[in-house]
Amino acid sequence: MSPHTSGARAVANCDYSPLLPQLADSSLAYLDDTLRRLRDGARRFARLSIDERIALARSMQRGYVQVAERSVAAGCMAKGITLGTPLEAEEWATGPLGIVRQLRLIRESLESIRDTGNTRVGKVQRGHEGRLSVQVFPASPIDGMLFKDVRVDVRMQHGVSEETLAASRARIYKQPDHEGRVVMVLGAGNIAAIPAMDVITKMFNEGKVCILKMHPVNAYIGPFIQEAFKEVIDRDFLAVVYGGVEVGEYLTRHASVDEIHITGSDKTYNAIVWGPPGPEQADRIGRGKPVLNKPITAELGNVSPVLIVPGPYTDKELAFQAEDLAGALSCNAAFLCCAPVVVLTQRNWAQRDAFFGHLERVLQSLPPRSAYYPGAAERWTKHTRGRTGMKTCGTPAAGGTTWALLRNLHEGDVSEPIFRNEPFCSVLAEVVIDATDPATFLDRAVTFANKRLWGTLTANLIVHPTTVKDGRLNEMVERAITDLRYGTVSVNSSFSGTSFVFGTPPWGAYPGSTATDIQSGTGWVHNTAMLENIEKVVARFPLTAFPKPAHFPSHKTAHILMRRLVALEETGGWMRVPAVVFAAARG
Repeated sequence: MSPHTSGARAVANCDYSPLLPQLADSSLAYLDDTLRRLRDGARRFARLSIDERIALARSMQRGYVQVAERSVAAGCMAKGITLGTPLEAEEWATGPLGIVRQLRLIRESLESIRDTGNTRVGKVQRGHEGRLSVQVFPASPIDGMLFKDVRVDVRMQHGVSEETLAASRARIYKQPDHEGRVVMVLGAGNIAAIPAMDVITKMFNEGKVCILKMHPVNAYIGPFIQEAFKEVIDRDFLAVVYGGVEVGEYLTRHASVDEIHITGSDKTYNAIVWGPPGPEQADRIGRGKPVLNKPITAELGNVSPVLIVPGPYTDKELAFQAEDLAGALSCNAAFLCCAPVVVLTQRNWAQRDAFFGHLERVLQSLPPRSAYYPGAAERWTKHTRGRTGMKTCGTPAAGGTTWALLRNLHEGDVSEPIFRNEPFCSVLAEVVIDATDPATFLDRAVTFANKRLWGTLTANLIVHPTTVKDGRLNEMVERAITDLRYGTVSVNSSFSGTSFVFGTPPWGAYPGSTATDIQSGTGWVHNTAMLENIEKVVARFPLTAFPKPAHFPSHKTAHILMRRLVALEETGGWMRVPAVVFAAARG
C-alpha cells in the first residue's frame, strides 16, 4: 500500500495483531549459514557497478514505500498511539520518512558520481576561524520552499581545503579500500528508521554488506525491512536476524563479522568492547586491553543541552520556542537520543518564568503517553525522587509517567545525576548560570555543556536575531557554535531530530572520543553527500516560522502532512508539493 493512500482510514478496521508477530530468536546454525552467504555476497557487492547500485537503491525505496502504511500501524500499536490522530505523525517521521528520503538522496548521489565523478554539494565557503563549511540543506528547491530559511552546513576539520573536500568525498567509489566486508548492525529499539538508515549508510557510503540484528523492543519492524529490501536480501547483501544479548554476543565475536555498528547505549558499547560490567571490565579499560579488537562505529545517546541566550523576545516568540522545546521533548514519548535534557538559562534573565510558564502549559495539554521503553519508570523515579520544587505536567497513560520539570538546578552541583546520565524518559531539567550579560552567559554555558554534561551528540542554542546584529555578540555566538563539542549544533530549534531526518547532514558524535571514554560514539551515518573529515553539523532555523513545524504538539494535521511528505520523497518532484503545502498550512 502506498503511503499517499488514505492512511488511517485504510487500516482503521484491521486486526492489528499480525502487525506485531512473535519472532523466534535466530538459531546459531542459521547465523552461521547466513554469515557464510553474506561473506560471498560481500565480494560480489564490492564489484557491483554504479548502475547496479542505483537499481538496488531504487528497489529498496520502492519496497519501503509499499510497507510504509503497515509499518506505521505496527509502530502505533506498539506505542499506544491511536491511528488517525496527530500523534500518528511521529511514526511516519521516525520511520518511513527518513528511510524513503535517504534512499532517494543516495540514488541521486550515485547518479552524480556516475555522471560527474563526484557527489553534489551546495555552497562551499570559509566560516568561523577560516574553517571550510559545506552547505548540505536545502538539497533542492523544494527543500528550500518547504523549509524556508532553514540551512544546514557541515563544518570540516582543520586543514581541509576545497581540493581535499572534492578529492575525499565519495572516497569508496574513487579508491576502494576493501574487496568486500561484513558489518553487524545492532539496531536501535526506539524508532523504526534507525536500523534501516544505518544499513543504507553502510551499504552505499562504505560498500559493505550487513547482518542486521533487530532490537527486541521493536523487532516487529524486522519483517517490514525484510519485505521492503527483499532484492538485496535475496542477493545476500543483507540479512535480518532476531534475538537478545546471546545472539548479539555470538555475532560480535564471529569470525565472519569484520566490523560492528551500534546505535544504543555506552553501556552496551563497553560490554562489547571491554566485556561484562564489573571489576574486570574496569581493569581492562584501565589497562587498555579490550576483549574485542574489530572496528566499531557507534551512536550512543546524549544529555542534550539547550542554551537560551537572553534577548528581546516577544511573548509570541517565547511561546513558539517553548512549544518547539515541548515538541522535541515529547516526540516518541522522550525516547530519543537527541531529546533535550538540560535547559541552560541565565539566572537574572527576566523572561525565565514566562518561558517556563509557556512550556508547562504545552506539556499539560499533551495526550497521555505510554512509557513503552523498558526501564523508563525506574529511570524517571531515579531522577525525580526527593526533588523539591519539581513540577509535573500532564496525565500519564496506564503504566506511564508524567512530564517532570526540574527547575533551578545549580551549575556547581557536582553530584547531580542528570548531568552524567541520560534519563531517556519524560524528565527535563533547568540549570541556572550565574552571569551578568549574554556574552558571559554564553562563555559559561558552553564550558558547562562541554565539561559537565555527558555526551557529544547534539546541542541546541536559542538566540534572538537582534542579538546577533551586535557585532561583538555575533562573534560570541559564532564562537559558541565553534566551541560546543557536539556532532550537531542546532540554532533556534531544540529539535535536532529534524537534521536526522533530512538525510544529507551527517549524524554522529563530535569526533575525538576514545574507546576508553566513548561518550556519544564515533563515526557518521546518513551523510548522503558522502563527506569525509567532518567536525560537526550546524543547523540554523528561524526564531519563529509559519506554517508551524510538524513536531509542534498543537499541529492538527501533522499525521496527514507526514504521510504526504513520504509520498513526496518517493520522487522528490513538484507534483506532490501542493498536497504537502495544504496539509502544512492547515496545522
